[in-house]
Amino acid sequence: MTPNLQIAVRHQAVENRIAPSLERRRLRAYAVMLLADGVVFQLCFALAGLLWDGRWWQPRTMLAAQAMLPVYFTLALYNGTYGVKALSNWLFAVRKGLTALVLSAALLNFAAFYTKSNDDFSRAAVTLGLLFTAVLLVALRRVSTIIINQRWGGQITNRMVIDDGGAGFAFEGAEIIKAADYKLDPASHDPFMLDRLGKLLRNQDKVVVSCPRERRADWAFLLKSAGVYGEIVSEPAHSLGALGVHRYDHLDRTTLVVSTGPLGLRSRILKRGFDVAVASAALLALSPVLLVAAALIKLEDGGPVLFVQRRLGRGNQFFEMFKFRSMRAETLDADGSRSTGREDDRITRIGAFIRRTLSWAAFRACAGVALNSVMLISSTHLSSAVRLPSGLPISRY
Repeated sequence: MTPNLQIAVRHQAVENRIAPSLERRRLRAYAVMLLADGVVFQLCFALAGLLWDGRWWQPRTMLAAQAMLPVYFTLALYNGTYGVKALSNWLFAVRKGLTALVLSAALLNFAAFYTKSNDDFSRAAVTLGLLFTAVLLVALRRVSTIIINQRWGGQITNRMVIDDGGAGFAFEGAEIIKAADYKLDPASHDPFMLDRLGKLLRNQDKVVVSCPRERRADWAFLLKSAGVYGEIVSEPAHSLGALGVHRYDHLDRTTLVVSTGPLGLRSRILKRGFDVAVASAALLALSPVLLVAAALIKLEDGGPVLFVQRRLGRGNQFFEMFKFRSMRAETLDADGSRSTGREDDRITRIGAFIRRTLSWAAFRACAGVALNSVMLISSTHLSSAVRLPSGLPISRY
């Protein structure tokens, strides 16, 4: 088998092992649970009004439900009522849901007391509504976990074990791969190996690596940079009972926690919203300058306005970085095999002006944010730049 064919076969094998994302499925489950909770609230309070006041959808009783529901949703979203553990552990889900219900009722009573609007609510009907809601919330959580377990086969999250010659390790529902089968070497700086690993770890919620002691530091570095929750099997940590570890007593194994994965869903939504708002405002403010620069670049030699370069980014996977072209089109060096000097003969006149007078880092950042390939972070300083054996540059900040 030729080297190119081996690479193609290995690439196809990696593509076939990419796990489907379970996050979207979990999001749909959260949405259904949230909608069901809202319906339960309304129906239970409507029933309470019917039993106590003899009127379905009694206005005073329904006013209490409608005032309490937004508070309940806020507390439930905050305390983990709609979370991964709540999908598989019904007792945990019940505890969190009832906590949010009790707190929302207490806050409603507190607000009604201080606004002197207690007379607007029927205490007996509201109490009945709360009791009915609590009972149905318990039943709903129990039924939900049963249905989810049956339809999803108990697989709430994606978990992977990477066997790199360490102690045997396996737990239920986890996918096990051998590092040697995919040419995964944690000590290598080969960007194509990093890309393979990034694809294998894509959509994984937990990754456990079992390897010899001398390779643990390298695996720890890779897991930290991969943006996943990562652990490394450690026999000494198990025997010592070290802190900051995860114990699997039923397997007689202990793992060191070395990375915690990306931000939580709520934090990512807030961060993405902030990034889009800032990047959009910056691009809008800079648009006249950017349009003039683009026109001048195009008019000088008729080549493309933008220069595209592959960089290693989140999860050790390639992404495309866009910046204004400052060199002649026929001499572009997309692989970065030749460093650019101050008097480089490849630089165009407009490119030289741009390099002398303007910094386009903000444009690159804003464009990347708009394309969802990068995110805004605090100001950093470039400490070093390394070149991989393949010639592709990696910047370390």
